[in-house]
Parts: sequence; C-alpha cells; structure tokens
Amino acid sequence: MSVEEEILEEGDERERSAHAEALRRVALAQIRQYPDAVLRMHANEVERFDEDLARLAERMTQLMHDARGVGLAATQIGVLQRLFVFQPVDEEASRTVVNPHLTSRSPAADVSEEGCLSLQGVLVPVERSVEVTLEGQDLEGNPLRLELEEHAARVVQHELDHLDGVLMLERTDDASRRAALAILRRQI
Repeated sequence: MSVEEEILEEGDERERSAHAEALRRVALAQIRQYPDAVLRMHANEVERFDEDLARLAERMTQLMHDARGVGLAATQIGVLQRLFVFQPVDEEASRTVVNPHLTSRSPAADVSEEGCLSLQGVLVPVERSVEVTLEGQDLEGNPLRLELEEHAARVVQHELDHLDGVLMLERTDDASRRAALAILRRQI
C-alpha cells in the first residue's frame, strides 16, 4: 500500500469514527438519563401486539446499536411497557422480549462491572445469576423461552430491573454507589 493510500485510509477511518460518535450522541440524547423519574417507574404489561409495538422495538434496537449498548428497556426511552431489546452475543441478531419474566435462576452468581446507557460514565460491580431462564413473548405475542448464561444472562437481568424501576445503583455495594452518585451529580 502506498503512503497516499494509507493516508486516505486513515482519513476514512477517522471519518467513520466521527460519524459513529455523532450517532452515539444522538442516540444517547433520546435515552432517559439519571435522575429522570421514569427510570424508577414500573412498566405495564403489553396487551396489544401490533405495528406500533413492532415500530417501538425497531426504534429501540436502532437506539441500542447507535448508542453502542447491549440492551435497552422501554422505560429508558420513557415508554412504560414491559419490553426490552438486547444483543445476546456479538454474532447473533438482536432480540426483543415482550412481557419478560425469569422462571429460574442458577444459584451460581458472579460479580462483574456493569454500565448503563441511562447512567453514563458509571461502572459498578453487580452480582447476578450466571444462568437464567427467561420467558415472555415475541412481537407477535407468541410464547418465547430463552435459556441464557454468562453475559446474556447478566444483560437480561439488568434490563428486567429497568422494567421494575430498579437501577444497578441499588444492586451494588455502598462504596461503589457513593462513587457512582458523585460522578452522576457532577453530570447533572
């Protein structure tokens, strides 16, 4: 590769990176941020499986990807309906789960740092079950059952908490909570 080609390639990469960062900022502007009161609210069961629900799931999936997240609950965009989208693993397609609930959790748990699109700049250690069984419905109202482990299990537990108005701040130790709140207060 010639020097000119390398320079052009580096310029293209910077442009792609700047574009991705701009998309991320626009997406984050549409996601409710701490201390927005809606983040503490309990979402309602979805009763209508229609085009509006499909459009909502599509919008949430796009926001999640643009914001570079791995999960997004409807409450995080101000919609008090029980659904979330998540990316189980990088290679897999995003999933939408409507009216989700856990039917089982493994007794084995793991503590790992979690971040949140609604609590920017904060990472806190949270203990979560390593394996879970998640049940709910798909966008057509059909029953859905997922057996998840490790990262995917952590993500769905985090998103389920959002639907119940629970933030990761409530799942961490006191010292981590205080440090996170200090960061969040500076941003407000």
